[in-house]
Amino acid sequence: MKNNRTPFVAGNWKMNGDRSLVTTFSASLDSHAVSNVDIVLCPPAVYLPLFSSANFSLGGQDLSAQEPGAHTGDVSGEMLKDVGCSYVIVGHSERREDHGESNSDVAKKASKALACGLTPIICIGEPLAVREAGEVEAFLSEQLKALVEHLSVDDLSKSVIAYEPIWAIGTGKTASPEQAQDVHKFIREFFANEDKTLAEGLRILYGGSVKPDNAKTLFAQADVDGGLIGGASLKVEDFISICQAAN
Repeated sequence: MKNNRTPFVAGNWKMNGDRSLVTTFSASLDSHAVSNVDIVLCPPAVYLPLFSSANFSLGGQDLSAQEPGAHTGDVSGEMLKDVGCSYVIVGHSERREDHGESNSDVAKKASKALACGLTPIICIGEPLAVREAGEVEAFLSEQLKALVEHLSVDDLSKSVIAYEPIWAIGTGKTASPEQAQDVHKFIREFFANEDKTLAEGLRILYGGSVKPDNAKTLFAQADVDGGLIGGASLKVEDFISICQAAN
């Protein structure tokens, strides 16, 4: 373990899956326990109640920052908690783009998750144009500043950060281990300016076309503590291999 940071792998099914896949994953993960790795599955909300396993945790893909009430189509943190979730993804780039979520919106959702007893997996990342312009750190700083403005050091210590370069999500392109490490180191140093103990204990995941053949090299980097897995989390053998690579 890196400074006692337990490796962490989360699978984000996005708007994919069915009952059959739920059954396959539940059975396979039960028979392939991976020690010393926190494993989380984030299927569409309608499938959450169908899972049952002691070998992995459940997470939502999003939650509302509103109090329960007249918000048609939204899912509250209280509801996610009620059906067995321990985690929830907030600020995924697809939510930011498809639903116009701002940095402040994401921070408010993270705060709401914590208030509901959920651990937020907070996504940040830059588009290709920003990377090509050499402005990655400035872009990410704006996303991180919003978190610091809305969340206390204690709140952040109970959160997980996921760095997902937008240009690598679902494209088959992956940041090199060196590129991933450079950004993860920057993120950790950003939080070290707020609190050194927070930064040392914060788990920072990499996401963006992680596969069994590149997971081990990515996870071996000093500041990469695991992955937020998209496409490969829909293939049970691949997902198990990635979880094993994190150990």
